[in-house]
Amino acid sequence: MSSTPEAILAQLQETGSAYAEKKPGAREQLLNLAYSLISSLELPSEAIQRMGWAEPARAAHCRIAVDLGLFESLKESSDPGISGKDLAAKADADETLIGTFLRSLPGIRVTILIRTKARTLKHLASMNIVAETGDDKYVGTPLSNALTEPKYRDGIIYTYDVAGPSFRGLPGYLKSIKYALPTKLTDGPFQAAHKTDLPFFAWLDQNPPYLEVFNNYMSAYRAGKPSWVDQGFYPISERLVEGFNSNAGGNDVLLVDVGGGLGHDIRELKEKHPSLPGKIILQDRPEVISAISGGDIFEPIAHDFFTPQPIKEARAYYLHSVLHDWGDDDCVRILKQLQPAMKPGYSRLLVNEIIVPDRSPTWPVTSMDQLVFVLGAMGERTEAHWESILARAGFRIVHIYSYEMGSESLIEAELV
Repeated sequence: MSSTPEAILAQLQETGSAYAEKKPGAREQLLNLAYSLISSLELPSEAIQRMGWAEPARAAHCRIAVDLGLFESLKESSDPGISGKDLAAKADADETLIGTFLRSLPGIRVTILIRTKARTLKHLASMNIVAETGDDKYVGTPLSNALTEPKYRDGIIYTYDVAGPSFRGLPGYLKSIKYALPTKLTDGPFQAAHKTDLPFFAWLDQNPPYLEVFNNYMSAYRAGKPSWVDQGFYPISERLVEGFNSNAGGNDVLLVDVGGGLGHDIRELKEKHPSLPGKIILQDRPEVISAISGGDIFEPIAHDFFTPQPIKEARAYYLHSVLHDWGDDDCVRILKQLQPAMKPGYSRLLVNEIIVPDRSPTWPVTSMDQLVFVLGAMGERTEAHWESILARAGFRIVHIYSYEMGSESLIEAELV
């Protein structure tokens, strides 16, 4: 990709036409080009200002806005908006922090009133989180309105409170271990930042509010992005429904979602494919399963995926963003627990993960690699890496399904 502003602007125009025609990947490519345009235009001093305090301040003030319910108040307000002063009053917060107010300058005989601008709202408006419609008037935007939804609101809390300290402490942590490569789930940036010996998920179990926040956000992490259950991504009818044997193994299981959290993936699957035959099973840790009910969509079962798979001869065993939290040897252990349960020539293994391209990965791919690194000392994998792990576990890749410019792929594999 050319790095000159003129070349990027030409590509933006071309990709804009593709976006108007709703071509797959055009939206993602527009985002990449927009970031490239900014990088090609900003001065080094501006880049440092953006990275050093503009973006950290944006994250901090979004976190403050969540605590104070500012996004909710903005969403409830009508045109022409609500004043910073009124927002501060609603939140019971100091006007200097939130709203605009009049104050007198001390030490001057004649009282002079000056206007002090809203600090939180001004910055959020300048960073396009909220909108400013006039002198001390603010309204919500599609983004700030979305941040009132629990799944997105909890994403702000999770990324700031849980992941944030790990990123902020990463340079010091790596320096302290002389820039060796962390590889242990119990000894990495997360443990150093949160002063714990527990692995990430065990720490979540010990901190239920953050476990709830994490699970809620996981239901939104992929919202609006291409999904393997979308038409044109993975041929569900041809690969799962056709040939489905309702009497296989004495049960009627079409798919087992292993480590599936709150079941957001299989809810989406049933929503987009309501006539699927057979049962769907959701498996996760007891702490997660105890908090949900599948209703008539799926059957929730507590299961440790390091132990033998209890559901025999299902049509498909599905793992989404499970294996990237574990090292290679643990991935092999997890996958080998599925082997005895699968019926050769019938059962399929579906692995929904990021596949890092050999060249020019996009920022959603590299940033997720960084996230699993700071939380679990793990990393995302290339196609060759996935092929090696699956082979060690006794599987061969049948096909890899991907979406143009998408972050995640679906690996379909079968027993060797």
